[in-house]
Amino acid sequence: MSGAGGVTVPAAKPAAPGSPAREVHHVSTFAALGTTAVLFVTKGDSGPEALRILTSWVSDVDAACSRFRADSEIMSLGRPQRGGPQAVSRLLFEALEVGLRAAELTGGIVDPTVGAAMQLIGYDRDFPLVPSDGPAVTFKAVSVPGWKAVRLDYGRRTVEVPPGVVIDLGATAKALCADRAARAIAEELETGVLVSLGGDISVAGPSPEAGWPIRIADDHAAPLDGDGPVVSILSGGLATSSTTVRAWRRGGVGMHHLIDPATSLPAQEYWRTVSVAAGSCVDANTASTACIVMGSRAADWLARSLLPGRLVRLDGSVETVGGWPPDCQAVSDPQAVAS
Repeated sequence: MSGAGGVTVPAAKPAAPGSPAREVHHVSTFAALGTTAVLFVTKGDSGPEALRILTSWVSDVDAACSRFRADSEIMSLGRPQRGGPQAVSRLLFEALEVGLRAAELTGGIVDPTVGAAMQLIGYDRDFPLVPSDGPAVTFKAVSVPGWKAVRLDYGRRTVEVPPGVVIDLGATAKALCADRAARAIAEELETGVLVSLGGDISVAGPSPEAGWPIRIADDHAAPLDGDGPVVSILSGGLATSSTTVRAWRRGGVGMHHLIDPATSLPAQEYWRTVSVAAGSCVDANTASTACIVMGSRAADWLARSLLPGRLVRLDGSVETVGGWPPDCQAVSDPQAVAS
């Protein structure tokens, strides 16, 4: 699963921890879900067990939700030979519930039924395996059926997906994994924790005194001490969606991974990058993804939603809303708190 399937491209990442070293302990950086996982804790001796918990969550979410594994549970949905309601695991049911909630909250702008459209434009495998260029795409009518076509039965824990519909939980599954893993680590080990999955960040437990420093960049793989403003969060999550990293060409036409359900095509580019902080990584990533698709309407929508956000236009100009500090006020010290 690449950044949660057909996912937003997160661009924020933990800044290099500063003094005192006892506050933040880097546990591990490893490949996960088609991207990079990073784990920090505040209690040094909790590192090995924290890593075990995180890798277990990553493995379970990949097996349940990956659009790029033929044997994943989610890829059994919508197959014509199956038909009717299907019983699913608790994890996949929760992931589908979260994906449908994201669709409802955004008025269908973040829609989990865009999987077939994603396949059509060439995003049918983990992103590192997607050719940077290829033959032209024939844009036959691939209609996004809409999230209301997916039906959950809470009593029986079954899901019904119309035949041929491919579910893509790119905007929510990786963020859900970050949230659940961070919460489990904090509760089981009584430590503060930061989990970053490709830059989708969730924190739980007691934070460092100055908060968790997050450097904002166009690419989550940028150096920890690289350019970009640094903000700090004490709880919840932060996510960034972008059209600049997960991008490729087909027949000379630029493609990116964020589909507009209204057109079944990559969303028209207005913002290069959108970063949002929220009460959870799921809510942050839902909002940042929605903003990319909304285009010029995004800043007003974020402000009405009372979510802090940083939106970067194609020309590099920046707009901040909801109390997100202007770049000129963002801290340069990775341990300082942004206000």
